[in-house]
Amino acid sequence: MKISSREIKKAGLKTWENFKRVIPAILSIFILVSFLKVVVPKEFYAKIFSGIPILDALIGAILGSISAGNPLTSYVMGGEILDQGVALVAVVAFLLSWVTVGIIQLPAESLILGKKFALVRNLVSFVSAIVIAILVVLTLSII
Repeated sequence: MKISSREIKKAGLKTWENFKRVIPAILSIFILVSFLKVVVPKEFYAKIFSGIPILDALIGAILGSISAGNPLTSYVMGGEILDQGVALVAVVAFLLSWVTVGIIQLPAESLILGKKFALVRNLVSFVSAIVIAILVVLTLSII
């Protein structure tokens, strides 16, 4: 099957449109991370996280749940948090809950999908973030 130049052009334009749509999100996370690096001292992270893996996963999941983020920017955010000396289990729990749990969006989600569904989905996502974070760290320690 041969792809025509018209299809290639159409795909290129679609890619460009998607890229333009994503640029504000990327720039905003870079600005946020830069701001946090300047404003928040490294000691802050040491005070929040205990060094106890299960507790750090819980704290990370709670912080991620009350924040709102998207998968694209989570990679940058995760790297910056790791650079601050936060344990991997806390970072994984934070990122998973940041992307999957939506406390901020809960009222809108409840209206659209129903209160019970929204609550159960968010609870399952929260618990899953903690379990997956612990499993990721355990898996990496085995390898």
